[in-house]
Amino acid sequence: MTSDPWTNRGYLPHFNGSEVIQSITFRLADSLSEDVRQRMGRELQQAPDIEVERRRRIEAWLDAGMGSCALGHPRLAGVMQESLLRGDGERYRLLAWCIMPNHVHVLITPRAPLGKIVQSWKSYPGRWARTHATELGQEISGNAFWMREYWDRYIRDEGHFRQVVEYIHRNPVVAGLCATPQEWRWSSACVQLT
Repeated sequence: MTSDPWTNRGYLPHFNGSEVIQSITFRLADSLSEDVRQRMGRELQQAPDIEVERRRRIEAWLDAGMGSCALGHPRLAGVMQESLLRGDGERYRLLAWCIMPNHVHVLITPRAPLGKIVQSWKSYPGRWARTHATELGQEISGNAFWMREYWDRYIRDEGHFRQVVEYIHRNPVVAGLCATPQEWRWSSACVQLT
C-alpha cells in the first residue's frame, strides 16, 4: 500500500487503506448512455448535495437495466462470479457481492491496492465477453466493455457495514429481478463462502 491512502486515477478519488472494509461498485461501459449522463449533469446543478444525489440517480438508472446488460447472461455472470471468488483469501477478503445485469457490487477487506483488485475482476470477464459476444447476443464495440472508473466507499462502523450488506443483497429485489435476495443466483445472499 502507498503511504497516502487517497489516489485519483481520473474522475473519482479512491481510498486505499489496508484492512479497511470497502464497498465497491463497477459497471459496464454502456450502462449509462452519454445523453443520460449529460441530462443528469444538468439536473444535478440544482441539487444541494450533488455527489449524494448523483450516486442515487446512477443507482436508479442501473437498476432500470440500461445498456446491453451483458452480465445478465448466466455464463458471463458465472465468469464474473468466479473472478470475484478467485482472489478471496489472498488479495482481499470477500464479504458480500451481487452481480447485476449491468453492474457489480462488492464488499471486501483489501490486502492489495484497490485499483489492482478491481482491474483483476474486470480483466478476464471482459476478455471472455468479447470472445463470446455472439453467444451472449451482444455487439461489443470498441475496447471498453467496462466503465473505466469504479465507485468505492470505506465502511465506517458496524451499522454502516450491515446497511451496505443489506443494500448489496437486496439490489436484485429492488430492481425487480427476484422476490427475495436468496433467489438471486449471482450474489453472496445465495452462495455461501466456505
